Amino acid sequence: MSIGVSLFLIAVGAILAFAVEAELAGIDIEVVGWILMGVGVLGLALIAVIWGQRGARGPRGPGDL
Repeated sequence: MSIGVSLFLIAVGAILAFAVEAELAGIDIEVVGWILMGVGVLGLALIAVIWGQRGARGPRGPGDL
């Protein structure tokens, strides 16, 4: 999952949770929105952890190939 996908999920989830007032039989749109926002935030957190681990190895130079 990339940063763009995570932000998209957060945005769509927020729209569903806060702006949409439609009703579907058996589906709570607000809960679906909260779930999408949670998945997006989890994706951003995982990306931050992965990028943090990459940066902890130090700077790469020409001899580090």
